[in-house]
Amino acid sequence: MKEQKLTIVAQLEVKAEKVEFIKEELFKLVSATRLEEGCITYDLNQDLKDPNSFLIYELWESRALWEQHMQSEHLLAYREAAADALVQFSVQEMQGLEP
Repeated sequence: MKEQKLTIVAQLEVKAEKVEFIKEELFKLVSATRLEEGCITYDLNQDLKDPNSFLIYELWESRALWEQHMQSEHLLAYREAAADALVQFSVQEMQGLEP
């Protein structure tokens, strides 16, 4: 059986005084991640009503390739940079369904 694609929805709430800093760090993360093996989509979004709120929508060829991403140098560097800027962070791991 073919391995299913993996959808990830990450939501971040950022301290107001750190929004511009985090945006720059996220831009670096997005650019590097889009070059990774298995990355189909990696889109960064900012809430129109709450600029402190971000959503990253990811689509990966497989869970294994996403797990490699989770250990990548650029993600670890982002985590370190963002450590004191986040108010809340959540990740949903999802699977696409087709009729």
